Amino acid sequence: MEVFWYIIIAIVLAVFFVLDGYDFGAGIIHLFFAKTDKDKEVISKSAGLFWDSNEVWLVAGGGMIFMAFPTFYASVFSGFYLPLIIVLWLIMFRAIGLELRGQFPFQMWKNIWDKVFGVSSLLLALFFGIALGNIMRGVNLGGVENGISLYEKHFFFLPLWDSSFSPTSNTPGVIDWFTVIIGIITVITLAIHGANWVILKTNSSINYKLKTFVFRFNIILLILTITSLFIWDSINPDSLNNFIEKPYLIIFPGIYFTGIIGLFFIKRLKKEIQGFILSTLVVLGGITSSLAAIFPVILPSTNDINESLTIYNTASTNYGLSVAMNWGIIGFILLFVYMIIQKRLMGGKIDKMEYGHP
Repeated sequence: MEVFWYIIIAIVLAVFFVLDGYDFGAGIIHLFFAKTDKDKEVISKSAGLFWDSNEVWLVAGGGMIFMAFPTFYASVFSGFYLPLIIVLWLIMFRAIGLELRGQFPFQMWKNIWDKVFGVSSLLLALFFGIALGNIMRGVNLGGVENGISLYEKHFFFLPLWDSSFSPTSNTPGVIDWFTVIIGIITVITLAIHGANWVILKTNSSINYKLKTFVFRFNIILLILTITSLFIWDSINPDSLNNFIEKPYLIIFPGIYFTGIIGLFFIKRLKKEIQGFILSTLVVLGGITSSLAAIFPVILPSTNDINESLTIYNTASTNYGLSVAMNWGIIGFILLFVYMIIQKRLMGGKIDKMEYGHP
């Protein structure tokens, strides 16, 4: 049952990062590339028409984690309390920026909310990447100092950063040079994904320029990815063991690198959907590869006193998991039906669709 729920939750979170990921990416593109008011309007519309339905997947994922792995939920939501609050505020500001932009026809008003939308999207992508970096690096479970646990073995507390700014510190912060690298990789990945979404859904004047952006930043993404693998292996020498012991897991990095290689041909692709599919593979491959690398661990411990949190030592009782399964499957189906209907209603280019723009 633990593996079943782990897979279900992984799928839900992966879908969230694919769907809301293009919203974050559209915000980044809006911030740096949209110059004319027409382009700003259609790009903000490409995110605004979809953001609320896309974030349903985040809510569903959080609820499923609480139900299936309550110890992990309690640990993460207490240890990462400060960055989670920052993420919550950024999510709210992004939504406010989208919803308020078109309420008044004054340029200064639009400019303010355009910046709010773009900056919050950029920071959300960065913080979600930093969060992934923390999962990959591990945390000091139990708050061990001098061989003594200061908290219960599954609890921890991280400041935003510590003075060393190092992932190998005994008391690492949320932000260090390793997690920042993962954050930058995430920003670039979602910016590429958002660019492909803007190309797919709009007729903005910068669409061809965005293809050049995708090609150039794809090179940077590939370099940073390979660099991060060497760094991760130096921080945690066992980080890639799962792929050696279970060769079938190579399919997930295969998905990731298939997407990256395909994006080098972005200017030759004849259909706009092809670029979006390739960037989707990059997002999916990146998330699933990270999860596969540490499975069955879901939060590594950086000390030898307290064991890492796994799907087995953080799961709810078998009875609780089995009772929830039927309702979980129903909810999962409803999520997919909701997504399919919404995407069909918003099919095609969205340039002429209404979204609060007077």
